[in-house]
Amino acid sequence: MASLRSASPELRAYFSRHNLLGVYEALLCGVIVMRPEDPLTYLEEKLREIMEKGLDAVLWYTCIDLSLHPKLKRISETYLNTVFGLGGEQRMTGELCAKAWDFYRRNLMKLYFGGWIKYNRLKKNKRKKAKQKMALAVVHYNVQMLRVIIQKWSTWVQIHKEKMTLAAKRLQQIFTTIYLNAVMKAWHAEAHSSLKTKAYFESLAKESQKGCFESNDLTVGHKTSHLPVKALLQVFRYVNLVDLARCAQVSQTWMLLTQNSSLWSDINFSSVKHKVQDQIVVNILQKWRPYVLCLNLRGCYSLHWPSFKSISECKNLQDLNLSECQGLNDESMRLISQGCRALLYLNLSYTDITNGTLRLLSSSFPNLQHLSLAHCRKFTDKGLLYLGSGKGCHKLIYLDLSGCNQISVDGFRNIANGCSGIQDLLINNMPSLTDRCIQALVEKCQQIMSVVFLDSPHLSDTTFKALAECKLVKVSIEGNNQITDLSFKLMSKCCPYIRHIHMADCQKITDAGLQMISPLKHILVLNVADCIRCHELTYLTLRHCENVTDAGIEALGNMSSLISIDISGTSISDMSLRALGHHGKIKELSVSECKNISDTGIQEFCKGTKSLEYCHVSYCPQLTDEAVKAMAFHCHTLTSVNIAGCPKMTDTCIQYLAAACHYLHFLDVSGCIHLTDKALKCLWKGCKQLQILKMLYCRNITKQAVLKYTAKLEKQEHSDADPPSWLGYDRDGNILTFTSVPE
Repeated sequence: MASLRSASPELRAYFSRHNLLGVYEALLCGVIVMRPEDPLTYLEEKLREIMEKGLDAVLWYTCIDLSLHPKLKRISETYLNTVFGLGGEQRMTGELCAKAWDFYRRNLMKLYFGGWIKYNRLKKNKRKKAKQKMALAVVHYNVQMLRVIIQKWSTWVQIHKEKMTLAAKRLQQIFTTIYLNAVMKAWHAEAHSSLKTKAYFESLAKESQKGCFESNDLTVGHKTSHLPVKALLQVFRYVNLVDLARCAQVSQTWMLLTQNSSLWSDINFSSVKHKVQDQIVVNILQKWRPYVLCLNLRGCYSLHWPSFKSISECKNLQDLNLSECQGLNDESMRLISQGCRALLYLNLSYTDITNGTLRLLSSSFPNLQHLSLAHCRKFTDKGLLYLGSGKGCHKLIYLDLSGCNQISVDGFRNIANGCSGIQDLLINNMPSLTDRCIQALVEKCQQIMSVVFLDSPHLSDTTFKALAECKLVKVSIEGNNQITDLSFKLMSKCCPYIRHIHMADCQKITDAGLQMISPLKHILVLNVADCIRCHELTYLTLRHCENVTDAGIEALGNMSSLISIDISGTSISDMSLRALGHHGKIKELSVSECKNISDTGIQEFCKGTKSLEYCHVSYCPQLTDEAVKAMAFHCHTLTSVNIAGCPKMTDTCIQYLAAACHYLHFLDVSGCIHLTDKALKCLWKGCKQLQILKMLYCRNITKQAVLKYTAKLEKQEHSDADPPSWLGYDRDGNILTFTSVPE
């Protein structure tokens, strides 16, 4: 039965209906692959399995173990259909071969075309990335070139600016020289004229007193005649005008002395303001007008046109105080402005001047430096505009606008435009003052060094943010509930040379604000009275504030909330420590580099302070073992002690600490040159909680002892070198004296 191709259709249908070819194929494949010892028995067993499973489940690998199943999929359902000629629809024909070749060719083309597309896409992406990198490289190159160009241009501009600055300085020097020459010539001519006038008045005085000294009896009658003339003149300078007139009647000697021109350079009518009349002022000024430099008419309400006319004849007048003169008006100021061109100081507070007077100031007093318009309510913003017009008051450095509530933001802007050199600014009792007013003023007046804003409740931290551009030296503000610690922070950051801070009754100031200004080293005056939260001050650092004295520290002794204070590098003495000791609650004290304290001060402090935990008295070479004895005896809770730079300390002080201070964690004895290995042994026995020990420049402590007694410490530092010169003493503890080298 080699082939059934020529068999009858019934036979072929029989084979196909009973799937005999599948059975034969399964059995044949099983025998070929499995190769059993007894083929007949094997075939019998497999036939039973086929009968149990049914003919539909017969596959060509049915009789093969699972472990030997092939991994490749079969191509056709059975090979016997082809062998026996049962699958007529699957006969290999030319058409099938052509289709197979076409299918294979298309798949091959798809494979290679897909690979080609992939290759081109990859190449295209590479070109795109290279193009992007090239663009980035070009941008980077352009940026680098631009940076180099800008740097070279900036260098050139800087050099050009320096050249321009140097040229401007040279031109300014030339101008100053020429200007000074002109001033000196004018001054010389004026001085020559003044000398002639002085000689004329002196000749008149001599003629009136001719022969008064011919008799010696006239000068012996009074004990004060034995005083030097300079001493008598100095005494007379403190006498008011009425008493000076009475002194002139004592003797001819005193009468002559009262006619000395130096007594009439500074005339104060204010002390006798209730007695002054026009005739008195006119007579005195007519007689002494060449010598009058300062004239005080404060509160002289009885003066009128004749007095102001005589003031205008004082050509050398520099300081004029017309405060509270009720008779002063614009016409009076016009008379004064005609003659007093040299005026430097002018006080017009509490007067009825208007814009007309301010217009005169700018044209008649070009050298005016100090001006007070306090509580002058009749001028407006327009009047302040005149200060900068014409010659203007461009040299003005002091301005008092207290109580001038009519001034608006525009008025302050006018002041800034005309008087940009203002250094001292007083604006008290002005509820209408706001942050915008100060911002408009500071926009151009950046040389302000002193500001006083008493009773200005609407100012806030914004004002101090604007003033941060100025180098403030003095700040006074009072009765303000909007100023906070931010203002102190701005002052600490932008005003390192500030010396005077007055922040009374500013209730939003807290301890944090005081801590912010602690780095300011130049403070001479600090007033934070009635700042409610300051009564809760706990930590205070005044380190290296050289101007802090015992009086200030004694005041701090009343602050019950204070627990930590650092007054290192100050000039305080035992009095301060005694005052702080009465406080009783201080836990941290640092008095390093305080040369004026002694063992007595430490003893007084420790007697009253039982809860002290942190005590640094380093670099106080005057302290001895007695100071440490007081610490150990009274303060058993000490955890940190620093006695570095105290050459008089011996092993005895360490014995005191080891015996009483069992909670000690930190100890610095650097520079204590008399300590020996015995000190380490005492610490090893008594201070079991000691963690850090510093022993630099301790030449009598051996390395063997350090290794033996400090092995369990977290950190230890030791050196047996001689103490450096900056400690202030030599290897034997003798204080070094540094002498300046003669020039």
